[in-house]
Amino acid sequence: MTEILQKIPADGREIRKLPIDMDYATGLLMELLEIRSPSGYTDQIVNVMCERIEELGIPYELTRRGAIRADLEGARHSPDRAVVAHLDTLGAMVKAIKRNGRLHLAPIGHWSARFAEGARVTVFGDSAQFRGQILPLKASGHTYNREIDSQPVGWDNVELRVDVVASNREEIEAHGINIGDYVGIDPNPERTPSGFINSRHLDDKVGVACMMAAAKSALENGADLPVDCHLLFTISEEVGSGASAVLHGDVSEMLAIDNGTTAPGQNSSEFGATISMMDQTGPFDYHLTHKLLRLAREFDVPHQRDVFRYYRTDAAAAVEAGNDIRTALLTFGIDASHGYERIHENAIQSVAELIALYIQSPPVTEEDKKLLATRQAFPFNEH
Repeated sequence: MTEILQKIPADGREIRKLPIDMDYATGLLMELLEIRSPSGYTDQIVNVMCERIEELGIPYELTRRGAIRADLEGARHSPDRAVVAHLDTLGAMVKAIKRNGRLHLAPIGHWSARFAEGARVTVFGDSAQFRGQILPLKASGHTYNREIDSQPVGWDNVELRVDVVASNREEIEAHGINIGDYVGIDPNPERTPSGFINSRHLDDKVGVACMMAAAKSALENGADLPVDCHLLFTISEEVGSGASAVLHGDVSEMLAIDNGTTAPGQNSSEFGATISMMDQTGPFDYHLTHKLLRLAREFDVPHQRDVFRYYRTDAAAAVEAGNDIRTALLTFGIDASHGYERIHENAIQSVAELIALYIQSPPVTEEDKKLLATRQAFPFNEH
């Protein structure tokens, strides 16, 4: 890929459109998809991510609960910026053990039981793992005839059949399966020759892969970062807390990387990058959002804008925790979000390219060095 250069008048730094190693990005994505990581059960994926960050030679540290804060060094150390994606996914937990030995489930994160029906799963017991399958209560057409099509959709209408010899609660418990055990949902990833990737849990393991591919390119191509950039990998976004406790106090702007909802009535696409203007928590920072739009235009990164109605990200958790920071949301469009998801490799490349451009760009305003600014110094938009 040909690099595009642009001089920044303020300090003479160059911003380059960097080549993205798509084999690395998609390879890391496929590796992460195979690791079950429902919110609350993320130790394994955090451990693997630490290894991958070490391979790139990036220093990092862990929070008490296991969120990762990695550091790309820039010319200035404070205030700085952050880019964030989450490692946790949707899943389930054993809510009750039924008299027939089947398991009643409670969802982890917000997703429909419609997409749970038929899923192969792993139950993580205290000392062993067990395979099983989520089924509707009326699963046999030979028994229930047309009732299999008329039963309601909901978590009270599915159950988990565990692949152990057990026909009652006592026998299930004897195997070491208990209330409160985590249930990881098989992703079933598949890459097609046409460039599509189908899988559960693309949200937000695609975002993680994009961030890592952008960081790898910045390091390998000697990108000149104007300020430090923290790469944040959170572990509880799907249950709402996300980036609430992983930020350094001197972060002035944060870019969240997450999925865009490709569906009727939405402008997101499985191709290019989608820049969100607003989600259910309100508009994103005008200046930071329009900076992303300018970078995409100037460096020919395919992109579109969208507004999300039933959607929130790590950015909301950070602001709600009391951080006075600018936030923006950069997304990769996936079809059937929180269900049987699909993305195209084109979107992965576009998002990674825009992340790499963003971390090379100067801050929105130098006045963000100050906790409080005067009216004369505040960067009001010109409209």
